[in-house]
Amino acid sequence: MSRYKIILIVAVLVLIAGAIYIYKEYHRTNKNINKEASAFNLSAIELVRSFTENDSLASRLYVGKIISVNGLVRNLDKDNRGYYTVSLGDTASMSSVKCSVDSLYTIAASALKPGVSINIKGNCTGFNKDELLGLDVMLNRCVIK
Repeated sequence: MSRYKIILIVAVLVLIAGAIYIYKEYHRTNKNINKEASAFNLSAIELVRSFTENDSLASRLYVGKIISVNGLVRNLDKDNRGYYTVSLGDTASMSSVKCSVDSLYTIAASALKPGVSINIKGNCTGFNKDELLGLDVMLNRCVIK
């Protein structure tokens, strides 16, 4: 076999492997968090308190992990695309847990009312801290349990 044919075969194999990789990445979906195990189960007040007291330790513990949070619904927001964000926490505090609801669970989110106690599971992505507005812990792809 000539050197030209070997190079051509290798190039074709690399192109096929690249095309398969691109196809798989393009059609990849997020895992359903409802089927994932929670690394932590805690209340919204406990989660906010841990970020308020020591945000670097809380970030190492919770960020990037699936956590279950229970608490009172403070607020329910719907954006212009129809996606819901649920705020959990104590009504006396400015701080809260902001939960962006997974699009598969928008019907369950639309039935929520402020003041109702719920359990929600999501991926902790971090926090936003403001001196005047308090601290918001962010969860995304949330599932209402």
